[in-house]
Amino acid sequence: MHNHMLKAKLHRVRVTHAELHYEGSCAIDSVLLEASGIREYEQIHIYNVTNGERFVTYAICAEPGSGVISINGAAAHKANPGDIIIIAAFAMYDQKEMASYQPTLIYVDEKNRIVRKSNQIPVQAA
Repeated sequence: MHNHMLKAKLHRVRVTHAELHYEGSCAIDSVLLEASGIREYEQIHIYNVTNGERFVTYAICAEPGSGVISINGAAAHKANPGDIIIIAAFAMYDQKEMASYQPTLIYVDEKNRIVRKSNQIPVQAA
């Protein structure tokens, strides 16, 4: 049996560009890609916290340290510069891999610079 699990998450990054007439994808600062383990051309899910849109595309590298999060192609209709989004990647794990499974969670500041890396979502007080 295999489990489809969260592999990595870039939490509450800010969209810096929305390029309608660019080949579809999401350009992500390569520092964020490396820290999260998301690979170039890997399928990603994007959840727009600002407007509720959800869509799937793939990651491409943007300049390291640039803070760029660019929503490209048709998906540019679903996000605007300044929107807060969550970018998630998923993977399949077998039962042996599940014994040591931990997702990579990256948290950023308002300029998409890493402020914290974790392997578990903090518990919210009721």
